[in-house]
Amino acid sequence: MDPIISLEGVSKIFGKQEQAVYERYRSNLDRQEIFDSTQHTLALKHVSFKVKKGDIFVIMGLSGCGKSTLIRHLNLLIQPTAGQVLIDGIDLSTLSNRELQDFRRHKISMVFQNFCLLPHKTILNNVALGLKAQGMAKKEYLSEAGKWIELVGLKGYEHSFPNQLSGGMQQRVGLARALATNPDILLMDEAFSALDPLIKREMQDQLLQLQKELKKTIIFITHDLDEALRLGDQIAILKAGELIQVGTPQEILLNPSCDYVRTFVKDVNRYHILTARSLLQQTDPIELSEGTSPQKIKHAVESYPFKTIYFVNQNREFIGGVDKDFFKGTEESFFDHRSLQDKLQLGPSILIDTPLESILPDMFHSSSPLPVLDKKKHFHGVVSEKRVIEALGN
Repeated sequence: MDPIISLEGVSKIFGKQEQAVYERYRSNLDRQEIFDSTQHTLALKHVSFKVKKGDIFVIMGLSGCGKSTLIRHLNLLIQPTAGQVLIDGIDLSTLSNRELQDFRRHKISMVFQNFCLLPHKTILNNVALGLKAQGMAKKEYLSEAGKWIELVGLKGYEHSFPNQLSGGMQQRVGLARALATNPDILLMDEAFSALDPLIKREMQDQLLQLQKELKKTIIFITHDLDEALRLGDQIAILKAGELIQVGTPQEILLNPSCDYVRTFVKDVNRYHILTARSLLQQTDPIELSEGTSPQKIKHAVESYPFKTIYFVNQNREFIGGVDKDFFKGTEESFFDHRSLQDKLQLGPSILIDTPLESILPDMFHSSSPLPVLDKKKHFHGVVSEKRVIEALGN
């Protein structure tokens, strides 16, 4: 699938002579040196990444690392000093003012940290702002806005004003307003940072639930690693305007690219972040079907890498396992598929997206690696006690 968003070598320098400063330092963009020499500020340094349609892509880092600057490049509120921002393969810098305005009205929406609601307008009219700007008739945009208000759980508050709502409720209004125009891309700049922890958790839950239904492409800015790990399909970590690492939450946790990222993740509770998928050790099961000869089964059993041997049918559906010691001293005829099927034991297995905290109870009661299956019972590999210990000690 082609990416919906691509950044290619995006750099940004703030100052009156940004292009001249960039040309002077382009091969060695050092933030401190540029500031000391020119009083210009390097905000982004050769940032490149791609975002797949339907993903939540989280950009995180400490204050001043360039997160908010970066997200404002995606709707061209900030023009890059160098590099390209492409949406669906179109370089935004090539759009006319009218085309860019249409892009902002129809393709992309933004949710802000401080809600940015108009205090003199009702919740219904706040949510309807983007629809009205698109030229929709009043009856239609008020009806459509009402649907989104209900979707974010605020039915009954349509005629209230922002100051009559709690912070979490106001942010739901901001989310409804952004979604009402049905954009392909949603930009969320520290959208939950101003909320109390419990309300923040509720808003995260709401966003994940809405995403299951709507499947938007979301760029989410945060400085909260737990939030990034909980929400992100992909996470990009910035440091002083430079992209340090991009990966899934599991990749960031298990394979930090440098000491900076390693320091970020060292205190994370991994039990609810890591899943069977990220702990998976791939191993080929043995197919047990009428077309498999006893000789082939015997050879596969003898070379199998785990103490418990796992079998699948011809559709790769898991059908059970047998302890390797069970086969010692047996005749070749014993390896007939019909004879073996009677000996198979299903035992405990785990779904591929099961979090580690739910895997551990079964693991404590099993002397063998646990088979990992998908919802169709297809075998994907195993999770072993050794692999879990390595992941927790990384």
